[in-house]
Amino acid sequence: MPIHHPLAYLPSPPINGFHLGPLYIHFYGLMYVVAITAAIIITRRRWAAVGGDPALVGDVAIWAVPFGLVGARIYFDITTPAKITPAHVWWGPLAIWNGGLGVWGGILVGALVGIWRVRRSGADWRLFADAIAPALLVAQAIGRIGNYFNQELFGKPSTLPWALEIAAPYRPAGYAAYKTFQPTFLYELIWDLALAAALVWLGHHKKLRPPALFTLYVAGYSAFRIFEETVRIDYSQYILGLRLNFFVAIIGTVAGLAWFVFSQRAGGGAVPADGPDPGTPSADAEETGDAEETGEAGADGESKASSGASASAEQ
Repeated sequence: MPIHHPLAYLPSPPINGFHLGPLYIHFYGLMYVVAITAAIIITRRRWAAVGGDPALVGDVAIWAVPFGLVGARIYFDITTPAKITPAHVWWGPLAIWNGGLGVWGGILVGALVGIWRVRRSGADWRLFADAIAPALLVAQAIGRIGNYFNQELFGKPSTLPWALEIAAPYRPAGYAAYKTFQPTFLYELIWDLALAAALVWLGHHKKLRPPALFTLYVAGYSAFRIFEETVRIDYSQYILGLRLNFFVAIIGTVAGLAWFVFSQRAGGGAVPADGPDPGTPSADAEETGDAEETGEAGADGESKASSGASASAEQ
């Protein structure tokens, strides 16, 4: 077994929480609170930039967040029942502070509830989906920090300089002799932030029909999980010798790409997926300006300007 230099790997966390009076605050849960807060702040700014009411973001979060957590926990309980802790107690399946949230269930249930709330408000759920897509990735990246403190979601044994030390009680069966492992949660954290930046860039520089950014979020995140599921060694249900989530990730990737193609081929002209830049004049403003210039040209132009203003108002 190789000898590790103490600075040749990432150390395992000495604690996974702290006491606040009689309460014990788990870093895992704390990271999710920070993640949700960050997602709300980012989405409010992006939604306001496309002319939406920022207050709607809070209303959607009140519904989508708890239902998303329920969906994530249900997915975990169904797909990995052997990892429910503590076991043999009625509240074990609810103990999310011990880890165990399936992102697929959270995305599905949270998205459905979020769409319902946005539609009820009369806003365009497609624009809202594009506004929230990068924020979700940032939230997922922050949430992965909680996995570090729980010493979970790591990969195969490794001696890479960035390998993660895992304490003996957290090592899977058959890996007790190994000390350091690939930090797959860290790989995902980096990918999530990079994909979030790419979606923001696309929204500002490419004309795409909503919900293009959300569809690419689904496809991009799922595509990375295909790779990640080939590296992870934590407990999972297996189908045909491959992890269950490997197949779920393939479905998510194909579904996201198909949704993207369908959304771009739908009727109507392309519009910026990220909405107009708040710092640039809108199309109506430009038409009004053109109409005013035409109006200055003379009586004939004045008539055309008036017609143009009426057409703009009808749009």
